[in-house]
Amino acid sequence: MLRQYELVDRVLGYDPKADEALINRAYVYAMKQHGSQKRASGDPYFSHPIEVAGILTDLKLDTATIVTALLHDTIEDTGSTMDELTKLFGSQVAGLVDGVTKLTRIELTSERSKQAENFRKFLLAMSNDIRVLLVKLADRLHNMRTLHFISSAEKRQRIALETMEIYAPLAGRMGIQEIREELEDLAFKELNPEAREALIKRLNEFREASGDSVKKIAKEIQAKLEETGLSCEVLGREKRPYSMWRKMERRAISLEQLSDIFGFRVIVDDVPDCYTAVGVLHTNWRMVPGRFKDYISTPKANGYRSIHTTMIGPEKKRAEVQVRTRKMHEIAEYGIAAHWIYKEGPGADASGEFAATFHWLRQLIEMLEHGASPEEFLEHTKLQMYSDQVFCFSPKGLLITLPRGATPIDFAYAVHTDIGDTCVGCKINGRHMPLRTKLENGDEVEIIRSQAQRPSPAWEAFVATGKARSAIRRSIRATKQAEFSRLGRQILKGAFEAAGKDGSDTILERALGPLRKSDLDELMAAVGDGTLSAHQVLQTVYPAEQPKNGRKRPVRGNGKDGNDSAVRVTGRAAGLVISFAPEMFPLPGERIVGIMMPGEGITIYPIDAPALEEFDGETMRWIDATWDIDPEHPQTFPARLRVTAKNEVGSLGHIATLIADYGSNISNLSLAQRDMDFYDIQIDLDVRDLKHLTRIMSALNGLSCVNTVIRPRR
Repeated sequence: MLRQYELVDRVLGYDPKADEALINRAYVYAMKQHGSQKRASGDPYFSHPIEVAGILTDLKLDTATIVTALLHDTIEDTGSTMDELTKLFGSQVAGLVDGVTKLTRIELTSERSKQAENFRKFLLAMSNDIRVLLVKLADRLHNMRTLHFISSAEKRQRIALETMEIYAPLAGRMGIQEIREELEDLAFKELNPEAREALIKRLNEFREASGDSVKKIAKEIQAKLEETGLSCEVLGREKRPYSMWRKMERRAISLEQLSDIFGFRVIVDDVPDCYTAVGVLHTNWRMVPGRFKDYISTPKANGYRSIHTTMIGPEKKRAEVQVRTRKMHEIAEYGIAAHWIYKEGPGADASGEFAATFHWLRQLIEMLEHGASPEEFLEHTKLQMYSDQVFCFSPKGLLITLPRGATPIDFAYAVHTDIGDTCVGCKINGRHMPLRTKLENGDEVEIIRSQAQRPSPAWEAFVATGKARSAIRRSIRATKQAEFSRLGRQILKGAFEAAGKDGSDTILERALGPLRKSDLDELMAAVGDGTLSAHQVLQTVYPAEQPKNGRKRPVRGNGKDGNDSAVRVTGRAAGLVISFAPEMFPLPGERIVGIMMPGEGITIYPIDAPALEEFDGETMRWIDATWDIDPEHPQTFPARLRVTAKNEVGSLGHIATLIADYGSNISNLSLAQRDMDFYDIQIDLDVRDLKHLTRIMSALNGLSCVNTVIRPRR
């Protein structure tokens, strides 16, 4: 544990103007408040805030942040109050401590909601002062370093998974790579200890065989650069186990095939020297094709700038080299914390460079302000954290950074919510393209708008960013209220007539109080959007009324007998026939949606069916639908495959036998096309669900006589 004078000396070492008295006062106060409290390790609890403060000194943070670290658990775990902290340490420190204080008193309905809601409030606090997040990350890092002292394996797993999913990616997005890598590796140690130990063993063997390669290679690189007159520093290191394991898993390669076990940083004086250094490296050692990335001309979203190259370096070993200036190196090491190194404290937070670099935080806050659910928020943050990025441009040259897989709809919402809401088409590199098109690096995107346009529910199926998805949902919620109210009235009318009961407005008003609705329009809208079912309203008004058997309307062609009730249309099934769209073959396990067809009832489509584009502008006809399968009464559903097989004796027999072996029945088989070498077979078969069909397709792909297997869809 750091002693009081050691902590003060650390801070004064990088900030001679630090408020030494304030740090000393906070140290003594926190020690007194935590008193005899113990951690799971048996150490005094006060050792924890001391270590958190020590971690933050490595980031060279200001006095207020160090003091906040010392005090960060006093409100939650001791008798301290905001008023007391404000009086003793000032409003700035008290506000930071309040922002870090854990949210233990919130009652939530599920573990997923709990995780999302805590994270949501945490980021809301962070938006006012980024130092709240820095303290929280340091707090999590020390807790992970001492995770092994927790006796409950389940709790250790939960904390490690949360660290891997939320805190490590956040540190990466903040640009604090050292903390990100350590958090990942500590979580990896808990989540997959066998894999980590095996990798470390292989690394030790590799290290023994190759000797002290890192120092030798770094020394030779520096010598070559200095021969040309460059002033530089070369730093070498071995990558952490989790970083290597992730790349080995993703690329399906061995440790020996991994190109960047060793990483080197070349630090020079200015940007021109960066490019000179790269030229020297490529002149002396062979560059590995496809491994050159220039993040100086095109920085990452978190402000990171460097030139990356991989080369066959000294000793014929592959080495990843990052070339950067000293300032770039500080930002690469400390990320957002480097703001305090180059600016006069937090007062410069509104600087243009800072605001642009961390604009992603503002996107999160904008989404929160429009009423997103906790789960929706967590979905957004995870999408933003884990996706690779593409860089696209507007016709005026505005650079927009998006996750890989993003579409023009995502681009439009990234520019402005109004542009996304009114998007009707797009041009990519001057050509009209579908809104579903996935964008690539360097694309120029022009959005075509119409003030009469409103977001389509179908967009949600193919957008990639949480901001776009949230805006689409918000707009649909806002524009559907009147439509839902009309639809709800129609549904209630049918339900009350079917029950032989009076459903007049006077009668329905009896349900407002019990169902907590302010007026009939709100009640109708709740029925229309599926929040309430017609049966709930009916039973509220007439308590003796019981729902009739067979609430789930029959769906044509969903099983062998054609009469299974497999789909539930929440709150909207009364009096309406439900059927599957022809030639669609949706299966349990994939998302579905209903479309109201005048005079026909509700037709069920897979959510990704291209045919849904026909209904893009008719939001009132879109109905929420879910599968409702009784596991005690197994059902089968029709599916269709198109198999391209070799034109040889026995092919059809092998295919039919395999399908039967997997518990499926072929209901129809037709030869669609034939030539000298191959023929196409259209197979209609009965399966239990999407997982069952996927297993059959995988097995068919494994047959030597089969060339391709696809699931055709209109």
